[in-house]
This record gives sequence, structure tokens and C-alpha cells, in this order.
Amino acid sequence: MSFVTTGDDGVTRCGWAAVEPETTYHDDEWGFPLEGDDAFFERVALEGFQSGLSWRTILTKRENFRAAFAGFSIEKVARFTDADVARLLADAGIVRHRGKIDATINNARRAEELIESEGSLPGFFWRYEADAEAEPQSQTTSAESIALSKELKKRGWKFVGPTTMFALLQASGIVNDHALECVTRERVAMARAAARPTVSRGGA
Repeated sequence: MSFVTTGDDGVTRCGWAAVEPETTYHDDEWGFPLEGDDAFFERVALEGFQSGLSWRTILTKRENFRAAFAGFSIEKVARFTDADVARLLADAGIVRHRGKIDATINNARRAEELIESEGSLPGFFWRYEADAEAEPQSQTTSAESIALSKELKKRGWKFVGPTTMFALLQASGIVNDHALECVTRERVAMARAAARPTVSRGGA
């Protein structure tokens, strides 16, 4: 059974969401379907930057990341130059990791290619929804995240390992990994049910 916590507000949540900023992120974003190509690109980028770090680190720097990466506009980031890389490496407001910065710019260019060939990022990523979900928060990878990672790497994406891609599937609602007892689980389930027909047709 997944670990849960009941806050001072009397709400039962996933155990990792006991304090801010995790609580608000959990209640309002984690597991809810994303809309649009740039939203998926942002989440891929942030999950990549999180690799080896805590999610709290990314959450506290999130607005800085958005400012530094042009709101995670795929079109704009794909055209970043060496001057932008130097600017980002000097930006103390983000995670200054050369490999992750280069990967984000590379992935914006690969995202443009993927959208051109597949129609949209939401339509592509939702193909990796599991037929049946495992016990919530019982795994860090899945057959689907492994397959997604392999496909993206084949297409030239970077920092998209199976664990990072499973985190993406969780965060974007393709997997509902809220604990069974979590108050947000049913809200996510309803949001996923409403979103799935749209994204499965390749809509953004």
C-alpha cells in the first residue's frame, strides 16, 4: 500500500506531498493531463534536470527555468545558440549542468521533428499508456517507460532514460500514480478520462 499522509487541513495525500511546495504541486498538477506540445516539452526538460537531484530543487527553481528557457517554447529553445548556452551556464537561478542544458536545446529540435512526423507530443506520449496500471508508487520504471525511452533515444533525444520517462508518465497523467487513499486520485482519474479521447487522436 502506498504511503499517505493527512495534513493539518484534514486532507489525505500521497506521502511525499506533506509540505510545500510539494503539496500545491501534488494537488494541482501532478498526474493531471498536460495540454499542448510546449507543456510536454517543459515537463521532459524539468524531469531531465531533476535527474540526480530532488524534485524540491526543481520546483523552487521552476520560474527561473521558465524565464531562462523562453517559457519552454519549443520553437524558441530549438533556436538557442552558443551565446544562450553561455548565458544559461552563468544563470545561478537554474541548475547549471552543461549536459542537461545541451540536452534541453537538442530535445527542442528533436521535438520539432517528432511533431512534424507524429502530429503532436501529447498524441505521441499517450501511446505509452499502460493497459493496466500497477499498484500506485510501486515502481520507478515500467515496460512502457522503457519502450518510450528507447524510442526517444532512437530519435536523438537526450536525458530520457526509463526512470526519467516513468516520472514523466506519472507527472503528465498518462499513469495515475496517486495512492489509492489519496484524495486527488479520483480527480486525476476523471481528468484522464476526459482528456484521453482527445490526446489519443493526436490532438494537442
